[in-house]
Amino acid sequence: QVRLVESGGGMVQAGGSLRLSCVGFGSIISIDDMAWYRQAPGKERELIAKITRGGTTTIEDSVKGRFTISRLNAKNTMYLQMNSLQPEDTAVYYCNALLWLPQIGRVDRWGQGTQVTVSS
Repeated sequence: QVRLVESGGGMVQAGGSLRLSCVGFGSIISIDDMAWYRQAPGKERELIAKITRGGTTTIEDSVKGRFTISRLNAKNTMYLQMNSLQPEDTAVYYCNALLWLPQIGRVDRWGQGTQVTVSS
């Protein structure tokens, strides 16, 4: 079964750091664009960073200078390094990716999410 699995979330104090990982499992031929989204309580899900297969990145202003996105294509893995975390970064963080699957073609998949909680 093809799926994306996030890990690395947790609870941290303001000013701390976390690194999230997203790994694609299953029969995946390749992965095109990958992205991190987050959803805070009572708010809509928002895009915070994305990365192409070639490594071109886009970081939203809300996290620019604090968060870094990267990926390792050979391991179907994407990372989000989060530094100088603030309470407003508290949210469920989701991985999203465009996957090429055998006999199906390109599909858009989401991970199950990982909780990040930042205390003041």
